[in-house]
Amino acid sequence: MLYMDDSMTHSHSHAHSHFGDVAKQTTGRLVLSLGLTLGFVFFEAAAGFFSNSLALLTDAAHNLTDVIALGLSWFAIRLTAQPANARQTYGYHRAGILVALVNASTLVVIAIGIFDEAYHRFMSPTEVKAGILIGVGAVAFVINLVTALLVKQGSEHDLNLRSAFLHLMGDVLSTLGAVLAGVVIYFTGWDWLDPLVSVLIGGMILWGAWGILRETVDILLESTPRDVNVDAMVSDIKKIDGVLGVHDLHVWSITSGLRTMSAHILTADLPISMGAGIQAQVNELLAHEYNIAHATLQLECANCQPEGLYCCIEAGQAHVHEQM
Repeated sequence: MLYMDDSMTHSHSHAHSHFGDVAKQTTGRLVLSLGLTLGFVFFEAAAGFFSNSLALLTDAAHNLTDVIALGLSWFAIRLTAQPANARQTYGYHRAGILVALVNASTLVVIAIGIFDEAYHRFMSPTEVKAGILIGVGAVAFVINLVTALLVKQGSEHDLNLRSAFLHLMGDVLSTLGAVLAGVVIYFTGWDWLDPLVSVLIGGMILWGAWGILRETVDILLESTPRDVNVDAMVSDIKKIDGVLGVHDLHVWSITSGLRTMSAHILTADLPISMGAGIQAQVNELLAHEYNIAHATLQLECANCQPEGLYCCIEAGQAHVHEQM
């Protein structure tokens, strides 16, 4: 088979099995989290309107986006599990990245909306029914914490799940802030504390969303993973006996946790059998030291050596090499 398929048996089968395991383990938890969140959205929104609490309304709006985020994450996981084909030769791993981008973007919009509404509440304070705020907020905190813990497992290595988890953790913080604000308002009557807590929560949501956005953009632009030192990688490859140089090097991520690399390896004029041995050593180095499970390597004799490590590719033109 020509495609990068999860069913293939090759050096990066461990990486593919990881994604398959995550899909099986998380689909059920996502569905349960989605059901709990959707049922609570209506209850919390009604309570927020009745108690005139911006903190509860903020959390209800965030919960509504969680329903969408969880639904998209579930769909992306199901799509990612599909095998590669003639059109999608790398499979559907980028679906999760696109969902993470959408989820993070909605978090930014939500944070801006929170700031705007909080500004108007500061300018025109309204009375908050603290008793309802405390009661509903406490129930919301428990539900949000349970759903966040359901999604947390596996989110460390999956940007899609991490964006969904960030949505849910934003709710945990939002409801906790609402409860604390309700207690203080109940004893002091400081209604201005309600929008202040919302601003603080909005700031935390915005900060978390920025981290997700930065990583998704890096992957979509096929940037080198931030923890990969290209200079060190080239130096390690050159230490392999028979390797004279490296050029046309590209390192990128297909999705979070699944990296790939392509390069031209310069050698002396060697028999094919010796070249295969060098290629195997490079693959082993990349897998063990740089967590790169899929590499495409082209061996060339030293007479083909170009002037630079990287190359600039322009549409309609032969690629040219760029000096380091």
